[in-house]
Amino acid sequence: MDTISRSLREVLHDTWPMIALTCVVLITLRLAYLIKNKQKFIVGNELMMLTFIVYILCLFQVVTSQDVSSVHGVNVTLFKELTRYQVGSKLFIRNIVGNILMFIPFGFFTSYYLKLDKKRIIFYITLIVSVIIELIQLKIGRAFDVDDIILNVVGSLLGYFMYRIMDKIFGDLSDTIKGAFIVIGILTSIVIIAILVI
Repeated sequence: MDTISRSLREVLHDTWPMIALTCVVLITLRLAYLIKNKQKFIVGNELMMLTFIVYILCLFQVVTSQDVSSVHGVNVTLFKELTRYQVGSKLFIRNIVGNILMFIPFGFFTSYYLKLDKKRIIFYITLIVSVIIELIQLKIGRAFDVDDIILNVVGSLLGYFMYRIMDKIFGDLSDTIKGAFIVIGILTSIVIIAILVI
């Protein structure tokens, strides 16, 4: 847990100015858009959109900035890196658990916005995104690792299943009630992240 907490602190330390500026700009532009077009403001939907954008920015930070010079090369041997780490070790948590956790929001948000009901679609979307991420990492001096792609897909599928469960539970509720649950979920996540970081 300490490794995950440290990794979160590193990401937040490096990205908070970008997150703060992005939030101010997006909130201002979105409110102006809604007012100008006389559209309804649904807190849950607006928070989901903002959270997704912030998540993408943090994902960008993690996949392009961390450990740029420490690991490089190409691993196309399936499960080579997965079996390299001792279960529960810091490297296991950082590399295996971290890659899965990093893509759970991707699967959730992508499923939410595309209203996906078939897991193969999220599988292919995540596969494409993960391969592109690994190619970019290789280009900037990091490693291309097929196992990272597998772990990212697993995380994304977990996010997809979380979305499907949420949709089954809250699917028939009004947008206002769904929005309230989404706000509570987002705030709870922020509190949990803050506790891990502190």
